[in-house]
Amino acid sequence: MTPVHAAALMWDGWVISWIAAMAWSRRTAARPPALDQLIHWLPTIVGFGLLSFGSVGTHFAPLWALSEVVGWLLAGVCAAGLLFTWWARIELGSLWSGSVSRKDDHTIIESGPYRLVRHPIYTGLIAAAFAQGVLTREAANLTGAVLMTLGFWLKARLEERFLSQELGEAAYADYRRHTPMLIPFWPTPG
Repeated sequence: MTPVHAAALMWDGWVISWIAAMAWSRRTAARPPALDQLIHWLPTIVGFGLLSFGSVGTHFAPLWALSEVVGWLLAGVCAAGLLFTWWARIELGSLWSGSVSRKDDHTIIESGPYRLVRHPIYTGLIAAAFAQGVLTREAANLTGAVLMTLGFWLKARLEERFLSQELGEAAYADYRRHTPMLIPFWPTPG
């Protein structure tokens, strides 16, 4: 097995387990308009498609060479990113949603990975996507990682605006002041 195949299997396992866990979620109480959500879904879905299938059927030379050791290190980064998403999902519990929403009895979670970043699921997916893109070594896959990053950044901004409106600006403002959005240990304005 190569590092590329190992990382692809990790993504497959992650997708299957993530879909299976969708039933573990509270009832949605409110969500922003569908058009607002479409703005982040488009780059995310196109990016995921390029990351997953961008090099399928092409015979382009890789953009760079990687040693076996570096390849396995990148596969490890991919695994770490996907595991980080699961840590966040477990910490979030039934408040998780695949789309931006407010759940019944919604509260702001500030424990576990939510102490490090406000959106650890997006952080983990971005890290795993870039590791996969660099590991695959093709422009289409890297473009997919960039588009996914854009989509998750847009989604994080929408989620913060929406939850600030739904839960009250003061409830979210303190969390925003002391916890970075997507990059752990990034300076915050607080």
